[in-house]
Amino acid sequence: MAPVDSSLDVKRSEEIKEAANRAFQEHKFLHAVDLYTDAIQLNESNAILWANRAFAHTKIEEYGSAVEDAAKAIELNPSYVKGYYRRGTAHLAMGKFKDALKDFKQAAKIAPRDPDARKKLRECEKAVREEAFQNAIASPDSGPVGFRDFGVDVSSIDVEATYDGPRMEGEEVTLPFVQKMMDAFKNQKKLHRRYAYQILFQIREQLRALPSLVDVQVPDGPTHYSLRRHSRAVLRPAQHL
Repeated sequence: MAPVDSSLDVKRSEEIKEAANRAFQEHKFLHAVDLYTDAIQLNESNAILWANRAFAHTKIEEYGSAVEDAAKAIELNPSYVKGYYRRGTAHLAMGKFKDALKDFKQAAKIAPRDPDARKKLRECEKAVREEAFQNAIASPDSGPVGFRDFGVDVSSIDVEATYDGPRMEGEEVTLPFVQKMMDAFKNQKKLHRRYAYQILFQIREQLRALPSLVDVQVPDGPTHYSLRRHSRAVLRPAQHL
């Protein structure tokens, strides 16, 4: 492809792009691909043209070509959110959920208020978790399945400035945090999902460290008293969490 020679080439490229857009809107996707190609040949440094052709490729299920075109758009303009969105969409259609997740995270980072990017990010996160779950249950040697195995990255979950509930200092659950959390619940407030995940992770690790079965020696005498006393002994440490 030749570089842009003159402003006339740029102008002609824009005219062809408009024709390509009309073809796309009329669902003439193959024709749109051809027109975007003609426009690119006149102005190959235009990231929008590459992203548009990527979208058209996606519509005719040419996902590999869509990935290549979107990657070129990103190369030309690394802050162009539609480049990541188009590539992520193609990756998602190909079943490459982790690659798609990276693209949608970047798109959401560039345009945090874009509803489409946030929607696709949630959709992709769900697909990653489902894929991990299917892989886990398909393998007899996969071992225990936990939240981290489902692609949940706590560090990527931001706590909004508008959140007025208890905040965790550091990564560990502390007694002051639990007390604040209890007060918040009494006031009908919700716990941020980041902290909910952190609590679940720590519970999971503590439970994993415990034996799965425990032998309990019940002494002679009133059984109900012995069990009640044992229950108090088991539950007492929970009061200090």
